[in-house]
Amino acid sequence: MEFANAKAVISGGASGLGAGVARAIVAAGGQVALLDINAEQGEKFAAELGSNALFIKTDISQEADVVAACETANNAFQGINLAVGCAGVLGNGRVISKKGPMPAEFFQKVVNINLVGSFLLTREAARHMQANETNDKGERGVIIHTASIAAFEGQLGQVAYSATKSALVGMMLPLAREFAKSGIRAMAVAPGIFETPMMDGVSDEIRQALYDSVPFPSRFGTPEEFASTVEHIANNAMLNGSVIRLDGACRLQ
Repeated sequence: MEFANAKAVISGGASGLGAGVARAIVAAGGQVALLDINAEQGEKFAAELGSNALFIKTDISQEADVVAACETANNAFQGINLAVGCAGVLGNGRVISKKGPMPAEFFQKVVNINLVGSFLLTREAARHMQANETNDKGERGVIIHTASIAAFEGQLGQVAYSATKSALVGMMLPLAREFAKSGIRAMAVAPGIFETPMMDGVSDEIRQALYDSVPFPSRFGTPEEFASTVEHIANNAMLNGSVIRLDGACRLQ
């Protein structure tokens, strides 16, 4: 499926990796619904993208919000054929720290946003995709989620984050098998260290150390590179039920 024909819903679409994907889709002539909790930023970005972009305030962890958002996007675009999940939180913290045990509510919040939110987006997008006519490749839609290299080599303090990202990776093959008869593919991208708002407050010293941890190219990845990978997945019908590492050969320690 080409971006030019995309009718996409993007969670976390108002900034970072999600915004990079949205820009690429609109530039190609496709349509995007930006699902994000940040209304001010979302409205501003949608206005910047123009008439092919729609902002829908959405708390991805809330079932009613996701159901309503996908319904709105489906009605606006007369269908949904691409869903890209980019909403997430780092949720750093030790299980046992100087402040005491990690509160269960903290762990649950990370799970609700990163994992349950991804499930809800998947379910609602797939529900609408099943009503689509198939394209020339027999497809009705593509679902792409953002995992992380922390799914494979989680660092100290990433218990909650790594748990959710590895769970996302584990979901892809069962989803691909379930949706095969409907002509819907499911894939994940596992980025390394990328230039996103999460990195805005990083000092020059830490930034350089992070650069040095990436064998080549020794820098942060860009939203444009992430969007290019998403576009390749959308275009290549043989990519299904798996995960692509996008990390410059970085391995977390």
